[in-house]
Amino acid sequence: MKIFGLIISIFIYYLIFLQCHNAYGQKYAIVIHGGAGNFSENDISETKQLEYSAKLMEALVLGDSILKNNGTSLQAVEQVIKILEDSPLFNAGKGAVFTNAGTNELDASIMDGKTLKAGAVAGVGDIKNPISAALKVMTNSNHVLLAGKGASIFAREQGLEIVDSSYFYTEERFKALEKQKSAEEQIDKKGTVGCVALDNFGNIAAGTSTGGMSNKKYGRVGDSPIIGAGTYADNQTCGISCTGHGEFFIRYAVAYDVSALIKYKGMQINEAADFVINDKLKNAKADGGLIGIDKNGNICMVFNTTGMFRGSATNNKKPEVFMFGEK
Repeated sequence: MKIFGLIISIFIYYLIFLQCHNAYGQKYAIVIHGGAGNFSENDISETKQLEYSAKLMEALVLGDSILKNNGTSLQAVEQVIKILEDSPLFNAGKGAVFTNAGTNELDASIMDGKTLKAGAVAGVGDIKNPISAALKVMTNSNHVLLAGKGASIFAREQGLEIVDSSYFYTEERFKALEKQKSAEEQIDKKGTVGCVALDNFGNIAAGTSTGGMSNKKYGRVGDSPIIGAGTYADNQTCGISCTGHGEFFIRYAVAYDVSALIKYKGMQINEAADFVINDKLKNAKADGGLIGIDKNGNICMVFNTTGMFRGSATNNKKPEVFMFGEK
């Protein structure tokens, strides 16, 4: 009887411990971005600002809910980015910009900080949600990056939603292409979307999705589907998602560089991100920004442009979204 009573007591204490842990020990965090660029309040109408804020908040609240209810960081990242991909407001999914040939070529990647596994797709034009295809590449293949027709075939085999190319047509993006062609401009760096999440199990995931560079030629691929350039996640350091002039983010391995500075130099995440974005990239005359979360749940949102669509939430901080230079 004494042994039985002891077992019951231990069980009760264990239940109390679990309750206390759930009440006070949970620490999740999530951060999102919708692209960086040199824009101000005068460049975006009040109506449009409200639309951007509402869509960012919708995505952020969904991610917060997933994590709050013990969903995984991978689930949160995929679902949040899908919300942004389905909106014509951002240069990803539905709102993808046009190539010089008048087509859409989308890229996306995702990485699991627990296993260091990753998946990505590049140059796809018929997958409704490239971030979901990237996740399938990670979980259901032996590869990291699939491109073009091969990625589309794989997505079909995985049962993902395939759409006609006309799905990606938006009047605003097509007019932007025509304007850029007449002006011989080739760069549009705003609108890439990304998400980084830390779940209640201590696992970090990061993902990025984009329509690439407006008026791009020759099958150009930027940093968004390149692991270590546009996306990186490691439970031992941090998760990062980038946005900006992709060629520079590839050359400087920006996402991995932040992780490496934390791992090998002992920098804090904001210190590391600020050094990479506002020192290394700025000196290279490269525009852009990044979002990140370290293993302790600290969040960074750093950019060297005048604005970056962004937002964050944690287990003890309500969702907030920003667009310009405000903190």
